[in-house]
Amino acid sequence: MRNSIILFLLTSALACTSPKNTIETEVVVSTYRTVGSVERLDSQINSFISADADIEVLASGFEWAEGPLWLADQNALIFTDVPTNKIWKWTEKDSLSLFLEPSGYLGTETKKKEPGANGLALDGEGNLILCQHGERRIAMMNSPLSAPTADFTTLASDFEGKKFNSPNDLVLNTSGQIFFTDPPYGLDDWDSKELDFQGVYRLDIDGSLHLLLDSLNRPNGIGLSPDQKTLYVAQSDAQKARYYAFELDEVGDILSGKILLDATATIGEESPGLPDGLTVHSSGTLFASGPGGIWVISSDGKHLGTILTGQGTANCAFDSEEAYLYMTADAYLMRIKMN
Repeated sequence: MRNSIILFLLTSALACTSPKNTIETEVVVSTYRTVGSVERLDSQINSFISADADIEVLASGFEWAEGPLWLADQNALIFTDVPTNKIWKWTEKDSLSLFLEPSGYLGTETKKKEPGANGLALDGEGNLILCQHGERRIAMMNSPLSAPTADFTTLASDFEGKKFNSPNDLVLNTSGQIFFTDPPYGLDDWDSKELDFQGVYRLDIDGSLHLLLDSLNRPNGIGLSPDQKTLYVAQSDAQKARYYAFELDEVGDILSGKILLDATATIGEESPGLPDGLTVHSSGTLFASGPGGIWVISSDGKHLGTILTGQGTANCAFDSEEAYLYMTADAYLMRIKMN
């Protein structure tokens, strides 16, 4: 998957050809296997993705890759493999390495289907915040990102005394409030479900928890508009595969909501996947997992095109410069260069 081209530069002092003066320098140029294509439904997509942009496969072999998060200080991407209870780290220089294990379940039971962490985010102080499937909670890693350990503080684990289903994805605003979704995907059996709904919540910095929505069957990916006045939620329901937009007030409560875009009619064997994780570009444009790959959606709900990965695609994230979009797609970590 990764090829190294080694160039040897031979130099000698004063044009001398003596072997003693030969200097050997190694330069490594990385190339990656490319897959898929970009479906362009509206010319607006060209301002984000050039005509010759390739979808690169950076790593593979995962069971279900999720939760991509860019670490600017390390120039690295971390992401979860939910079934294996691990978080991986990828850099251009060092490729793939294990970042944290366990990530979402600290017990000893070995037959859990999706025990690991799912969505990841950083708070304002640079702490790693995790949606932990196995522990059914929102947690903060106590150790620094430079030396990660499986030592966590619980931020929220229940609503009115009943355990969460399995927190899935999250987004923080600049005030430190955490918005997160709680579908049942991480539950091994329905009998362990304590809540009779799937919620969208807001966790305030004082620790108070607020239920924002209980009407969505499978709330999943979540994001905020650049002005933080609109909350986006993706619903992973094959019968109602939709992206929703909710207007927020100054406190963070929902004032109104609407269906931003309905993707139900596009679901099929040739377009694997459902609405899942999403991220919002600084322009306000959504990049959201959906049937076929990553859907590019304008803030007014127009489908501009799709990054066709060929896989069920779980989530995506930009680097700090928005130079690349990184995508977790089933067994693969991929990326595509942005304009």
